[in-house]
Amino acid sequence: MLVECYDERGAEVYEIIIKQIFQDLVLGSSVDDLKAYVNPDDPVFVLAIKMKKTSSVVLFKDVANLTYDKENDITRILIDNENYLPNILKMLWRSFSRDEIYQPNRYQLEISGDHMDLETVVVDDPHSNLQRRIYDAVFRILPEGFKIIKDMSTEDIVCVVATDELIKDAWIEKANEYIAELNEGI
Repeated sequence: MLVECYDERGAEVYEIIIKQIFQDLVLGSSVDDLKAYVNPDDPVFVLAIKMKKTSSVVLFKDVANLTYDKENDITRILIDNENYLPNILKMLWRSFSRDEIYQPNRYQLEISGDHMDLETVVVDDPHSNLQRRIYDAVFRILPEGFKIIKDMSTEDIVCVVATDELIKDAWIEKANEYIAELNEGI
């Protein structure tokens, strides 16, 4: 972790704030590296965070078995991994009303009609979940009042430039430097 600031004490304070927020949100083990630039004279805050690799997306067919009963025109879903049941229900409730989903027991769901196409629907996306948690941390870390924010994030790096003025090209360059350094592991 690098917090770059002309004021050593200010850099230390921001490092403590960042560590505390990461600890509160249990993000420490999910982040490879972090670089921040703070300049109170030129009100800017640049923050770049490299995420660790996550597992791949989990599809419906990875955690449940779907069968279509033609005779009764019902799609039966048998949950193989109970950990994903809340995600499955949330996803189904977005597509169908709660009344359309019959749940005779904890591990079985039934929906009228042929819905075998659900097999390829994403039930969980660890990368997206981690990215969302990191954005939560970023918005807790940013100084209050810095409402002008430019998101420069890439696939594995969350990067923002924040200020209360117009964003300067030099700040964008600083963010691009951080992104390049994090990509190279510097």
